[in-house]
Amino acid sequence: MKLCAIILCLCASSWACAQTQEQAKLAQLQAELKARQAALATNKANAEELQEALKQSELEIAKVAKALNQTDSSLSENRSQQKTLKTEQQSLKEAILKQQSLLAGQLRSAFMAGNYDYAKMLFYQDEASSFERVITYYQYLSKARVKTISRFKNNVARLEEVTAELVEKANALTDLLAEQKQQRDVLLTRQKDREQTLKKLNQKITSDAAKVTTLKQNEEALVRAIEEAKKRAAAAKTVLAGLSGYKGKLLKPTNGRVRKLFGTRRQGQVRWKGIIIEGSEGSAVRAVSHGRVLYSDWLRGFGLVTIIDHGKGYMSVYGHNQALLKQAGDTVADGETIALVGQSGGQSYPNLYFEIRHKGKALNPSQWLDI
Repeated sequence: MKLCAIILCLCASSWACAQTQEQAKLAQLQAELKARQAALATNKANAEELQEALKQSELEIAKVAKALNQTDSSLSENRSQQKTLKTEQQSLKEAILKQQSLLAGQLRSAFMAGNYDYAKMLFYQDEASSFERVITYYQYLSKARVKTISRFKNNVARLEEVTAELVEKANALTDLLAEQKQQRDVLLTRQKDREQTLKKLNQKITSDAAKVTTLKQNEEALVRAIEEAKKRAAAAKTVLAGLSGYKGKLLKPTNGRVRKLFGTRRQGQVRWKGIIIEGSEGSAVRAVSHGRVLYSDWLRGFGLVTIIDHGKGYMSVYGHNQALLKQAGDTVADGETIALVGQSGGQSYPNLYFEIRHKGKALNPSQWLDI
C-alpha cells in the first residue's frame, strides 16, 4: 500500500510539473503575440505588411488546429478501445464464473466415480462390462476437466491482460485530455492575435475603391493558383473521369446554411465566383467527389485553400479553412475529410468558400451540389 501511495504521489508530482511548464509556455506565447501587436501598431504597418502578419497568424492557427484535430481523433479512438476492452472484460468475468461452476460439477462427478472399487471389479468378471463403462466415463470426465481448466487458465490470463490494458488506456486518456486543453488554450490565444491583426487590416481598407482593388488582387491570386494547378494536372498521369455525369448529385462539402452567391455583385464590378456555406469552426470539409489534390496552401483573400482535380478539366476549390489535412499529390475519395471549417483569409465568422471550375471557367456550384 505504501509503495502504491508513493507511485501515485510521484505521478501527481510529474503531472503538476508538466502543467506548470505548459502554463509557462502559454504565458510566453501570449507575451510574444502582445509584443507583435504592439510593434504593428507602433510602426503603423501598411496593408501589405498586415496581410503578411495575417497570413502568418492563420498558418500558426492551422498548425495548432491540425494538432488538436489529431488529439481529438486519438481521444475518440482511446474511448472506443476502452469500451471494447470493458465489454471483453465483462465477458471474461462471466465466462470464468461459468467455468468455475462447471469445474465444481466435474470435480463432484470425479469424486463420485472414485467410489468404485476397481480391483474388486477386476476379479469378478461378471462385472467386467460395468467396470469398462465406469472407466470410459471416468476418462471422459478427466478429458473434459483438463479442457475446462485450460480454458479457465487462458481466460484468467487474458482478463489480467485486459485489466492492465484498461489501466494503460486510462492513463493515456488523462494525458490526451491535458494535451487537448493545452492546445485549445494556444488556439484561443492565436485566434485573439489574428482578430487584432484583422481589425488593423480592415481599418486600412475602408474606401470602396480600396475594397475593389483588394478583391481583384485576391481573385487574381486564385486564378494564378488554379492555372498552376491546371499545369500540374496536365503533367500528372492520373486518369480521372471528371464531373460531367454528376450535375446535381455532388456531395455537399460541409454541413451548414448555403448562401447561393454565385454571379451576384460583391463589390463594384466584382462578382461572386462561388458560394459560401456557413459552418461550425473545426467541423469537417469533405471532397465533393474523388480526385487528386493539386494545391494545398494559404492564398491571399481565401486563406487556407485546397484545390482538387477531378479530371477532364473539372476542379473544385475549398477556401477559408482553419486547417488543411491533405497535401498536394494526395488522392481523395468521395466524402473524404480534406480540411476543417474556419475563417482564414480575413473572414469574420467560420464558413467554407466553395467553387467548381471547368477548364478555368467558374460554374454555379448550386447546380452541381445535392442541396
